[in-house]
Amino acid sequence: MTIPSGGITVALFATCINDVMFPGTPKAVVSVLERLGCRVEFPLEQTCCGQMFTNTGYFDAAVPDVRNYVKAFSAYDYVVGPSGSCIGAVRHQHPMLAEHAGDAKLAEAVDAVVAKTYDFTELLVDVLGVTDVGAYFPHRVTYHPTCHSVRVAKVGDRPYQLLSKVKGIDLVPLEASDQCCGFGGTFSVKNPDVSVAMGSDKARHVVDTGAEYLITGDNACLMHIGGLLHRQNSGVKPIHLAEVLAHTEAGAA
Repeated sequence: MTIPSGGITVALFATCINDVMFPGTPKAVVSVLERLGCRVEFPLEQTCCGQMFTNTGYFDAAVPDVRNYVKAFSAYDYVVGPSGSCIGAVRHQHPMLAEHAGDAKLAEAVDAVVAKTYDFTELLVDVLGVTDVGAYFPHRVTYHPTCHSVRVAKVGDRPYQLLSKVKGIDLVPLEASDQCCGFGGTFSVKNPDVSVAMGSDKARHVVDTGAEYLITGDNACLMHIGGLLHRQNSGVKPIHLAEVLAHTEAGAA
């Protein structure tokens, strides 16, 4: 593991699903970043990015969330979130919403904060220049690259770079990994039968790998696939990428 010289201060955008349902994930982000010498702060003003409003066409309802994001994070040089979906929403929806509001000052502020908003994997690889974070996870795993992380946030192969350096890990490829799991936020509510069918295909491919753990970078998708795996009594455990990277040999002792 190479620790970058000189720490940086990073604002943690936990995201509402993690804050409410998966608090272990943002805690894992803090653990990894502090191990790498960073100082992590949690702006208390933060709330939802507004993606759910935006995706369902309620642009006016989403604009206050954009204003709040700017208020919470504009003072920081780096903002990091453990969700390709929410980071993608900030980058691609917030500028659109600011334009919709007809507020030039808001649009300028949004552009500034969007430029320093990173997915967790991007911050590690691109900003800190680290792929080996000192993690130890002696298990057979497979990784599902979620749609928004790949197609919207465009994290590329950064998750694989990080996983490949985890000591003891056995990372096996996932068939049809580029196919959606069927969650899609409100899609799973409006089209439950299609969502379950897509998720069942994904779960089957996961089970076929013989993995002990399914890893993703988005807990919403992990919740969907993990629920199906649980109901099938598959024995495969869902886990966020940040939580894998937070595991160390010392912690396992």
